[in-house]
Amino acid sequence: MDLYDSTGNLVEALTNGDSQMIASSKCPSLLGSKDRDYLLSSTAEADQVKISDLEGKVIGLYFSANWYPPCRNFNSLLVGVYEKLKSNGCNFEVVFVSSDEDLGAFNGYRESMPWLSIPYSDLETKKTLNRQFDVEGIPCLIILQPDGSILHDGVEIIYKYGVEAFPFTKEKLEELQREERMKHESQTLTNLLTNSGRDYLLDPTLTRKVPIDSLIGKTVGLYFSAQWCIPCAKFTPRLISIYHKIKQSLEEKGRGDDFEIVFVSCDRDQSSFVSYYATMPWLALPFGEPTIRNLAKYFDVQGIPCLIIIGPDGKTVTKQGRNLINLYQENAYPFTDAKLELLVKEMEEAAKRLPRTDYHAGHRHELTLVSEGNGGGPFICCDCDEQGSGWAYQCLGCGYEVHPRCMRAVDPGSVEQR
Repeated sequence: MDLYDSTGNLVEALTNGDSQMIASSKCPSLLGSKDRDYLLSSTAEADQVKISDLEGKVIGLYFSANWYPPCRNFNSLLVGVYEKLKSNGCNFEVVFVSSDEDLGAFNGYRESMPWLSIPYSDLETKKTLNRQFDVEGIPCLIILQPDGSILHDGVEIIYKYGVEAFPFTKEKLEELQREERMKHESQTLTNLLTNSGRDYLLDPTLTRKVPIDSLIGKTVGLYFSAQWCIPCAKFTPRLISIYHKIKQSLEEKGRGDDFEIVFVSCDRDQSSFVSYYATMPWLALPFGEPTIRNLAKYFDVQGIPCLIIIGPDGKTVTKQGRNLINLYQENAYPFTDAKLELLVKEMEEAAKRLPRTDYHAGHRHELTLVSEGNGGGPFICCDCDEQGSGWAYQCLGCGYEVHPRCMRAVDPGSVEQR
């Protein structure tokens, strides 16, 4: 669930569902059973910690499992936040509620955790907690306040604010929201990309420094990507092709400099950055810059590839640049709401000229043209593996879907013989 709506306001979950209350005296007791009044400690000095020792603390119930990669990714972030809060003397504790498949996996995963855990063998307590807090997916971090109030969006909050979110109260989150809104209102390309010791970007040769101020007044895409990322490896060549087409179209109008992309590397080492960036024709932030982490946090980037579009006024146009490129290719430029409305109308008109049903070379069943209003909706194209919305050709029997542009029409007889 998103923490903010499209206007930047806290979603109702913070004031409705997520502000559910339980008796403050009952919070710690939920963690035990009639046969157990302790939690497992992460330290050898104290194998067990009394549940009563958690009275008066802010508690994070951490539902997670070693076998799920998003859990492992979030776990490393949570460890850093937890250790920072503890070193600052904050009255905070985390309790691990395992969804691991066996005791060995539980013990191995727990070795990476500096906090407390419910014993793996206490299946009943784990089931009760999952039901009590309506846990539908992992990782999940439920924040329990000493006054009995509950916040369900701990994972999103940690990703977005880190240690700054403590003590995770509604008042603190609203304060952070106001500060963030002020930052976005005063956002400029210069304050996004510069730091105290650098006012330039790198060009593809890695030898020329391009002043950030030279991008002022342009539409700029911030491209978060990494060589190790499989979806990035698929999307980057497509983005390069679209980039050249947009630049060529603008050059024909005498405005070739109106658009630029800046690579924001999520690579794991310098050599990976260098080899990956060598395939790209645009600018880049230097590898390992603190600005990279700040930008990922500022734009709440939780997955890559991600393309953030900044308008000529330095304000954010959209965070959905990747999806728009996939849907509309070079026609998406300049990615504004007005342009997208025009593209949707054009798509509606084009759909009127498409056959209602057809056969596709990549599928043996007949496909039917559908839209969001008559059985369609957001989908992943089974031909190009990228997101789609609006019109699609769909197999009503098995759910196979492709973009209309990906359709390779064939004779029905040739499909049946395959």
